[in-house]
Amino acid sequence: MLVVHGISLPPGAFGGGEIEALFTNSLDWDADPYFGEIRGLQVSAHLLVRRDGEVVQFVPFNERAWHAGESRFHGRARCNDFSIGIELEGEDETPYTDAQYECLVAIVAAIEQAYPDISNRNIVGHSDIAPGRKTDPGPAFDWLRLYDGLS
Repeated sequence: MLVVHGISLPPGAFGGGEIEALFTNSLDWDADPYFGEIRGLQVSAHLLVRRDGEVVQFVPFNERAWHAGESRFHGRARCNDFSIGIELEGEDETPYTDAQYECLVAIVAAIEQAYPDISNRNIVGHSDIAPGRKTDPGPAFDWLRLYDGLS
């Protein structure tokens, strides 16, 4: 399956190198007061789609990334074991950009072609597999726009 996430570091800030630093375990924990709340967090994702549409890959698709945390999909736990995580630079209440939707549609189409077991029916938000714990990509993410682009 594909898991769509939203991330900004610090919350609400876009365009810096903090997300990449977090995913490569090189974040300066003292650079922002918020980072103290997540100090020591070790996470990763397969891809990051920045606000301008730039795509950064951190983990090959055939390897496990640590993006889902405690999670469950259709009765299966440990979603990191069987999913690809795509982070969109953003936050729950801020609309994602045209460039991000265009890139995401192209990425999903390519992944679905390369991995036939992945289809539109198993594209989920982080909030779908970790309800009550996660809210991303949030209400600002336009699922219909993604699906319309894939049809």
